[in-house]
Amino acid sequence: MKQDNMQYEILADGTISITTDQVSATNHVSADKLLAELFDVVGGTVTTKKRSRLAGGMHVHTHDHIHQH
Repeated sequence: MKQDNMQYEILADGTISITTDQVSATNHVSADKLLAELFDVVGGTVTTKKRSRLAGGMHVHTHDHIHQH
C-alpha cells in the first residue's frame, strides 16, 4: 500500500511551502484538518496550486506572522 506524504519547507521569506501527493480517501479528512489547523495558527494568505495530473497532489504557500509582546 502506498503511503501518503506531505513535504514542507520553510523558505527564507518565512513562507511555508507544503507539497503533497494525492492523499488516500482514508487520510483525506485528517490531512485537510491538519492543514486547516496549521494555517489557522500561522495565519497569512493561503495560495493553492494544483500540480499537473502527472505530478498529482497540490502545492500550498502561506506566510508566517511575527508576534511581539
